[in-house]
Amino acid sequence: MNKVLCCALVFLDISIKWTTQETFPPKYLHYDPETSRQLMCDKCPPGSYLKQHCTARRKTVCAPCPDDYYTDTWHISDECVYCTPVCKELQYVKQECNRTHNRVCECEEGRYLEVEFCLKHRSCPPGFGVLHAGTPERNTVCKRCPDGFFSNETSSKAPCRKHTNCSASGLLRTQIGNATHDNVCAGNSEATHGCGIDVTLCEEAFFRFAVPTKSTPDWLSVLVDNLPGTKVNAESVERIKRRHSSQEQTFQLLKLWKHQNKDQDMVKKIIQDIDLCENSVQRHIGHANLTFEQLRRLMESLPGKKVTTEDIEKTTKACKSSEQILKLLSLWRIKNGDQDTLKALMHALKHLKTYHFPKTVTQSLKKTIRFLHSFTMYRLYQKLFLEMIGNQVQSVKISCL
Repeated sequence: MNKVLCCALVFLDISIKWTTQETFPPKYLHYDPETSRQLMCDKCPPGSYLKQHCTARRKTVCAPCPDDYYTDTWHISDECVYCTPVCKELQYVKQECNRTHNRVCECEEGRYLEVEFCLKHRSCPPGFGVLHAGTPERNTVCKRCPDGFFSNETSSKAPCRKHTNCSASGLLRTQIGNATHDNVCAGNSEATHGCGIDVTLCEEAFFRFAVPTKSTPDWLSVLVDNLPGTKVNAESVERIKRRHSSQEQTFQLLKLWKHQNKDQDMVKKIIQDIDLCENSVQRHIGHANLTFEQLRRLMESLPGKKVTTEDIEKTTKACKSSEQILKLLSLWRIKNGDQDTLKALMHALKHLKTYHFPKTVTQSLKKTIRFLHSFTMYRLYQKLFLEMIGNQVQSVKISCL
């Protein structure tokens, strides 16, 4: 029994070796006129053509394909295939022609090939979301938003989004959503000024403005001693000094002071006057009305830690369109600690051109940055800051960073 098994294994091993030798390189039958026999000749590999058949004394002779010609399989053809000469309109060269591959053309971003033309991807209308995003080979597939989901934009990329759960956020649903509109919630007892914005752009510019141009001995202590209302305690001051750079410390101190005195009349007065500044900012960017995808790209272009897609979704649901950019910038500021929001926006503007952002949006952002870096901040500083903390620090020169 063992002998039979052993013989079978030997035979199987020989069979496998023979099969492997026979199948690679691939073979083809050729009649040899010299010997009048059928020979098993090697096929030619990709990148070459058949120059001479094998004989009883010589193997197959293959030669390389000339320039602009190719073969991409093992074959027995005596000529190579001519490469596709040029790509079609609205296509780009994804892979250049070489001896083993044809030139590969692909439709530009946002288009797909249909017969001979690169057609624009379908945009799903409001009430429909993207089920399968378009590729260079196929069109976008749209699907009507099911119950509990909605899409309020025309987009070739955005899927349907889930209706806001008002009760989960402690809100009342005042209007039931449908396929094209989200639920409308109201009655948030925790709602804060500016759609829950921690520090507005005007506040940030104002707080960052109050930094001495030259190193001033114990500048933070001067501020702590002269700011009216509830004082920031020594422990908090020391923590600010440890965690933040010298230029950032004034901003962090004023932010903490404002929070501790938010019910005081003098802070309410500051908020009222800063609101006038915010009205100007709103005139610049409040009408932008960006889509979800544009908001996502704007946040993606900012440096540092990114605002998540989930945060963007929550913002679009909870905030009016005129407040969404300001809210997202506030979230970015919280995530990135010491970074200056205006400087981050200047950085982002350089990248937004590649996303083909509407020109009106980029111009509005530029105007906002110029406005908050302008003489307006100095006048606001004079009116509020110097009056608030008295003559003790009037001798200190202030600069807009």
